[in-house]
Amino acid sequence: MEYTFKQLKSKTVAQLKEIASGIEHEAVQGYTQLTKEPLLKAICTALNIDMHEHHDVVGVDKSNMKKQIKELKKERDKFLEAHDSRQLKAVRGEIKKLKNKLRRAIV
Repeated sequence: MEYTFKQLKSKTVAQLKEIASGIEHEAVQGYTQLTKEPLLKAICTALNIDMHEHHDVVGVDKSNMKKQIKELKKERDKFLEAHDSRQLKAVRGEIKKLKNKLRRAIV
């Protein structure tokens, strides 16, 4: 059976040891003495599974939003040098809104 990192991470140590017993790879040798984290790492190494979760942005154009944030940061620097606190506050608010929108779109 093909496993993902998320599926393996949600399993118990006993279930992971059962999976490791069916794998013949040098990374899982001595699996009976391993705790969950090293066992998880060994299984992922043996099965060539990525150890980190990939986050996808859904529903928004990430590259366009990042361009907008970069432009707003340039404006922010300009207002910071000009000591224009009203415009500075508005630009910082826009940057915050865009970053928050990006974080909320991550799945």
